[in-house]
Amino acid sequence: MKKLAALTLSLFLVSGTAFADTPKDADAQPAKGAPPAKPKAASKAENSNAAIAAQLEELRQTLQSQQEQLQLLKEELAKRDRQIDEAREAAAAANARAADAGTKAIEAVNTTAEVKSTAISLNSTISDLKASNEALKTTVATEQAAAQKAEETGPSTIKYKGVSITPGGWIEAATVTRTRATSADINTPFTGIPYPGQAIGKVTENNFTARQSRLTLLAESKVASAKVSAYYEGDFLGTGVTSNNRQSNSYVFRQRQLWASVKFDSGLYISGGQMWSLVTESKKGIENRQEAFPLMVDPQYIVGWAWQRAYQFRVAQNWDKFAVGFSIEGPQTTIGGRGFPNNFFINAPGAGGGLYNFVDTSGYSLNRAPDFLFKIAADPGWGHYEIVGILSSFRNRLYPCGALSIALPAGCAATNSVTGAINDSRMGGGAGATARFPLFAKKLDLALHAQGGDGIGRYSSAQLADLTARPDGTLVPIHSYAWLGTLEAHANPKFDIFSYFGGEYAARTAYNFTNAAGNPVPVGYGNALFNNSGCSTETFPVPSGTGIGQPSAPTAPGGLAGCAGDIHHIVEGTLGFWHKIYNGPKGRVQWGLTYSYITKYGWSGNNFNSATGVAGPSVRPHAVDNMVWTSFRYYLP
Repeated sequence: MKKLAALTLSLFLVSGTAFADTPKDADAQPAKGAPPAKPKAASKAENSNAAIAAQLEELRQTLQSQQEQLQLLKEELAKRDRQIDEAREAAAAANARAADAGTKAIEAVNTTAEVKSTAISLNSTISDLKASNEALKTTVATEQAAAQKAEETGPSTIKYKGVSITPGGWIEAATVTRTRATSADINTPFTGIPYPGQAIGKVTENNFTARQSRLTLLAESKVASAKVSAYYEGDFLGTGVTSNNRQSNSYVFRQRQLWASVKFDSGLYISGGQMWSLVTESKKGIENRQEAFPLMVDPQYIVGWAWQRAYQFRVAQNWDKFAVGFSIEGPQTTIGGRGFPNNFFINAPGAGGGLYNFVDTSGYSLNRAPDFLFKIAADPGWGHYEIVGILSSFRNRLYPCGALSIALPAGCAATNSVTGAINDSRMGGGAGATARFPLFAKKLDLALHAQGGDGIGRYSSAQLADLTARPDGTLVPIHSYAWLGTLEAHANPKFDIFSYFGGEYAARTAYNFTNAAGNPVPVGYGNALFNNSGCSTETFPVPSGTGIGQPSAPTAPGGLAGCAGDIHHIVEGTLGFWHKIYNGPKGRVQWGLTYSYITKYGWSGNNFNSATGVAGPSVRPHAVDNMVWTSFRYYLP
């Protein structure tokens, strides 16, 4: 368009110039060879040419001016073209900015909605922060208190090479008072309760002791998926050859428990060492350190309670509500009765060089095999129930040619001969059951226990005899029973009241042989022909001996003369309490008081005279003792 306008303008200007160069109304020029014009006409023509020249000059100037204007117009058009291009570019930029502004406007609208939502959320968050701030203040205060408490109390365990070590135990100041002395510390020898004729039973005793103070150490770790534990426990209720209670008590530290265990995720449990027997009641399942102990101060516990603490290797499988276990245990055989010949041995004195106690008068059993025990425990959701089985073997070295006045086996050249000596073995065993019931929202625990069998007297607290012997010296297990009823009330977290009533019974295991006079001679345990006539008669003190220039020195109370006194049963009733003065992160302080009434009945005997065949009146010995214990303990945290 611009080029067309410029072309049109140029044509116009050229045409205008042409017209300007040709005078208006001018005549055509004379032809060549025509006669010259007349002078008047020539003058007139000259005037006309001057006018035309003037007009031409004027036209020229006008054309020049128009050309200048045209140049200006061209420049103006070029300027406007540039302005139009700039306007277009500005419009495009404006359009782009407008589009961007539109996008931003949309974003702004969306952002405004988000801002509103965020503002609402922020308001809620601020409210939550205010609440959290208060909770944080409380948490910080709690953590600071916990940190201060942790700093004061210290760690509950000690970490050593991946093993958690936890010390424990208690310090105890205890006393025991008995109305009939037994010459014993707080550990009661139940079979030693004195009959009325025993001189020691004519006096009371009041003993003070710290020997039950106990130290424990528990080590725990993980090996792969298995939990590995080791436990040690000891107290000072042991005596060495030089132990005494004179100016400076010198009792030795003894081993109570020392074992290691492995527990797998599957519930398989394996342990070995010295520990509580499998007959001991558990709180739940079958594992070490789950034993349910009577709350007694007396470390011999309570008559009728089933226990042993000796070597054991145990394998158990625990499920959620059911457990089975098997153990082998190292027993020591106890023998009772009288009248049998001295033609056998079952125990032997300890060898000092073998690190056994060579002054222990009961000696050590020469066992043929360990005891085998099997246990089933159930925790169905209410109560705890157990059934246990025991299998024992006994052995003695028997010399048949050393029997009493009975027909000796063939080949005995003389009595007390080793001819025909043999090892004689017998089997024993029994079973027991325990049930524990939590009542009144676990404020009261009721438990019942019963156990019976042949040759298992050592598995109960009174320690009635396992065996006796026949007239020929062969062994026979004694049939026995034990039972215990338990009531433990937990009035509040600081106060426990308990009551126990238990008993143990050993059956009459009696044999007779006929002497040369044709009269029966009693042998065994609890024989009705035994002599009990002296069970109520006091005897003179026993002197310790005499020396040159030294008078007799009576230092021991007199024993019984003519009192077989084989025990029929022992019964103990107990009532006591424990009060926890403090129980917290710094340990536990408690004190307690316990009273027990113990009665012991022997089998009756009529003092039969085998030489004359004459019997006296039947006498059944009976002993009673009252005991009171006090205890003040501080348990390590």
